Amino acid sequence: MQIQDLPYPDPGVPDARSGPRFLWWLFRNQLGGQLKSLAWGLLHFASVAALPFCVGVAVQAVVDRSGTGLALAGGLLALACVGNAVGDTFLHRTAITNWITAAARVQQLLARKAAHLGSALTRRVAAGEVVAVSTGDVEKIGWFVEALSRFTAALVTIVLVCVGLLVYQPALGVVVAVGLPALAVAVLPLLPRATRRADTQREKAGRATELASDTVAGLRVLRGIGGEELFLDRYRSASQEVRHAAVRSARMWSLISAIQVLLPGLLLIAVVWYGVGLAREGRITVGELVTVYSSVMVLTYPLRHFEEIAMAYSFSRPSAKRAAGVLSLQRPTDTAGSRAAGIPSGDLYDPQTGLLVPAGHLTAVVCGDPDAAGLLAERLGGHPSQEGTSVLLGGVPLDELPLDSARTAVLVQDKDPVLLSGTLRELLDVPASGVVRPEAALAAAQCDDVLAALVQGSLDATDPMDARITERGRSLSGGQRQRLALARSLITDPEALVLDEPTSAVDSHTEARIAQGVRELRAGRTTVVFTSSPLLLDRADRVVFLHDGEAVAVGAHRELVRTEPRYRAVVTRETEDEAALNGSVAVNDVLQELEEIEEKA
Repeated sequence: MQIQDLPYPDPGVPDARSGPRFLWWLFRNQLGGQLKSLAWGLLHFASVAALPFCVGVAVQAVVDRSGTGLALAGGLLALACVGNAVGDTFLHRTAITNWITAAARVQQLLARKAAHLGSALTRRVAAGEVVAVSTGDVEKIGWFVEALSRFTAALVTIVLVCVGLLVYQPALGVVVAVGLPALAVAVLPLLPRATRRADTQREKAGRATELASDTVAGLRVLRGIGGEELFLDRYRSASQEVRHAAVRSARMWSLISAIQVLLPGLLLIAVVWYGVGLAREGRITVGELVTVYSSVMVLTYPLRHFEEIAMAYSFSRPSAKRAAGVLSLQRPTDTAGSRAAGIPSGDLYDPQTGLLVPAGHLTAVVCGDPDAAGLLAERLGGHPSQEGTSVLLGGVPLDELPLDSARTAVLVQDKDPVLLSGTLRELLDVPASGVVRPEAALAAAQCDDVLAALVQGSLDATDPMDARITERGRSLSGGQRQRLALARSLITDPEALVLDEPTSAVDSHTEARIAQGVRELRAGRTTVVFTSSPLLLDRADRVVFLHDGEAVAVGAHRELVRTEPRYRAVVTRETEDEAALNGSVAVNDVLQELEEIEEKA
C-alpha cells in the first residue's frame, strides 16, 4: 500500500481484544511495507557499521605504507557511503509510508465504527475521548508500527557487528559483545515508571480535551448563563495538570536519554583503555584498535533505536488500548447476516409498546417522557443501543437485517441532528431515492429565510447551495439547524421516516407551515413524528398516546384532547389541579388556538 492508494478499499476487521493484539494486527496487515523498511534499514545500518572497518583498513595501510591497502580502503569507504545514503533515503521513505498508512487504517476503522454505532458511541464513550483517540492516539500508534522495522534492522546490525568483532579481534570483541547488550538493557528498570507517567499524562490530556470539546459545544448556552469563566477555570486547571504530568514524564525520558549517552561513553573508555594495553603488548595492531573503537562509537547510533522503540511502545500501548476499546464496541442487537439484505415495506410495529404505524400514513406519537420517546425512536430504526424486542417492518424484524438495509428502510432523525461543515450542496448530498428534489425538501421544511441568511453571511457565494455551513452549524440558530436537518431527512425519502421533535425550536406559524409541508411531501409514505405540539398533532392521520411505556390511546388529535385527560395534560402542559378546575375550558382554548394559527399560516 502506497500513500497515493489511500484510503483503503477495506481496512479489514481488527483484532481489538487488547492493545498489543491490535498493534500486532496492524503490523501484520502492512507486512510488505515493513519488510521493505527492514531491508533498507539493514542496508543503512550495515553501511554505517562498515565505516569503522574502512577507517581501520586505511589507518593500517598508512602504518604499513601500503598504497594498495589505502586504495582498497578508499573504495570500501566510497561504497559504504553510497550504501548509507541510499539506505537512509529509502528507509525514511518506507518508514514514513508505514506510519501514514497505519494511521490511515486506524482512522478508517474508527470512522467506520462511529458510523456503525451512531449515537450509541457517545453514550458509551465521551466525545472528547473519541476526538483524542482519532487524533493524537492515531499518530502514536502509527509511530510504533513504523519504528518496529527500524528497531529490528538496528538490532540485527548490532548482533552482526558483535559477531564480526569477535571474529575480527576476539580480545576486544569480547568486551564489546558483553558491553553492548548491557547498554541495551540498562534502561529497562526505568521503563515501567516512564510508562506509568506517560499513561498519566495521556489520561489528563484526554480529560482536558473532553473539557474543551464540551465547552465549545455548549459555548452559546454558557454565554447565556454566564458560565464561561467557570468552565475556562476548569480547563485551565486541567491544562496545568497536563503540563505537570508532561514535565514529570519528560524528566524520566531525559534520564533514560542521559543513561543512553553515559554508558556508551564508559564503554568507549573501557575499550580504549584495554585496547591501548593490548597494542603496547603487541597483541593487536593500531588499525584493529581504531576499527574496534570506531565500531563502538558508531554503534551508539543504532543503540538509540532501543530508546526510541521503548518510548514508542510506552506511548502507543495505552493509545492502542483505547483505540481497541472503541473498536470492540458492539450494539447488543447486531445480528446482521441472520436475514438476507432487503428493504421490507408495510406497517411499522413495536411489540414492546404496542405502537402500530400503518404504512403510508403520518402518525404522531405523544409520550410524556422525552427520554423514553428518544429510546423508542431509536428502536424504531432497528439495531438500537439497548437490548429489547425488535421492531417489525412489514413483519420483518429490523434487528435481523444488515445494518445498511435497516437504515435504508427506516431513517431516524433524533432531537439534536448534526450538521457537518461544508457547503449546503454537500450537506444535502445524501443517499436518496431521487424522488424528492432538494428544492422541494427545502420548501417543505420552510428554509427560505435560512437560504437567505446563508447567502448574506457568505463572502463569495450567490447561490445558497454553494454557501458554507460552519462546524455543527454554529452560525445558525437552533430553528434554522432543525429545518436544514429536516430537509436533509426528507431528501432521503426512506420507506419509513421517524422524526423526534423536529420543530421544537421554531415559532408556531413556521411550525404550522412545516407540518403542512411534511404532510404533503410525504403523502403515501410512512412517517412517524414524536411531538407534543398541537400543530403537528392536528396534521397527523392518527395520533398514538404512550403512557408508562404502552400505547393506551389512538385517534385524532382533537378527539383525544376531548376524551383522554392524560393526553390533554401532556399536550396542554396542565397540572392535575388545573385539569380538574378548567375541564372543557382548556379543550376549547387548545382548539381555538389551533384555528387561529391555521388562519394566519
